[in-house]
Amino acid sequence: MTTVSRRQQWPKSLHYWATGFLLLALIPLLRRFNLPLSFDWAGLAFTYWVLLTVRSIFVATLLYLIGFPQAVAPALERFRREKVRILLVLAYFVVLGWAFTWLAALVLTVDTVAVLEIRERLKPNGLLRFVSAILPPAVYLFVGLLLVSAYNDIILSVRFFAACDAAFNSMDKWLLHGRSVPQLCHWALQKFSLSFFRFLEFIYYGMFAQIGAALILVSHHYGKRRGLQFVGAVLTGYYLALMLFYLWPSQGPYYLCPVHFSQFPSVLRTYAAQKGSVEGASALWDHKRLSRISFDYYIAFPCMHIVQPIIVMWFLRFWKRMLLVLAAYDVVLVVAIVLLEWHYVVDVLAGVVVAGFAIAAVDGVMHDK
Repeated sequence: MTTVSRRQQWPKSLHYWATGFLLLALIPLLRRFNLPLSFDWAGLAFTYWVLLTVRSIFVATLLYLIGFPQAVAPALERFRREKVRILLVLAYFVVLGWAFTWLAALVLTVDTVAVLEIRERLKPNGLLRFVSAILPPAVYLFVGLLLVSAYNDIILSVRFFAACDAAFNSMDKWLLHGRSVPQLCHWALQKFSLSFFRFLEFIYYGMFAQIGAALILVSHHYGKRRGLQFVGAVLTGYYLALMLFYLWPSQGPYYLCPVHFSQFPSVLRTYAAQKGSVEGASALWDHKRLSRISFDYYIAFPCMHIVQPIIVMWFLRFWKRMLLVLAAYDVVLVVAIVLLEWHYVVDVLAGVVVAGFAIAAVDGVMHDK
């Protein structure tokens, strides 16, 4: 490799160096701020390797069928020839629906059929190549998310978690001509039904499956190296978010809203999540002893719910049908972010900028479609 090519590779590999540095500094910093050296491994493994994996396979399957509708033809032909397969799938779905919810049954059934279909289509050693392309990026993302969670706790031990909320709220009022995100949220609460907000929650929390789905599709289609590059872009976004959070920490518009927890529907998942976020951030600021580190996340500025979908669209941009569906989803996602009172408008705008920097840092340009 020439000196020039090494220099060209240097910016692309910067996220590996950042991850390594954060790993080396982690234990000394946890000890310095009297934070636990242990992680909630059972909860972390179940959340990431079970829940997120199941949802990611489902979304990846849907996106693949949208991008390549002709791919379903061989499977339909097999079902036509062997009708007993239809009965087995239906029985499987009914049993899962009885044991869990019908939505969970649908997801698990689609996942199972997709995995079996992949197994049938791949050559004898193809499944091993499939797994070996996806597993390293998945492990790298898991390690990076653990670091982000731990450094969230470290930062909140030295920085007041809502130091910049008032400033960001003032910026929003300027951008929105006197209005604020809390005002928009509580206006929507008066105009729309509870089911509308449940739909917004479905969109908001469903965003995470985009990341796993993109990891699967990119790694499978382009290979492990491209999958690691995708994860590198996501983690670069997170590492930039940690830096900005240290400089300008904020909780989100729900923290400043004096009537949020009295008027926002307590039956919604977001109510408990936001209340838990305030309590968790307060405990860290007050230096109350934590038992274990879990997937702790308190960063409002910038909005990673915008950073990650933009990175996903960039890496899937050559598949136009997928891109259109993701773009439509992400437009609704912006509405959910605002009306659920999770982020300021400036958080969203900052997320766009951070996404651009993250993509540029790993040089996401590909010349071969």
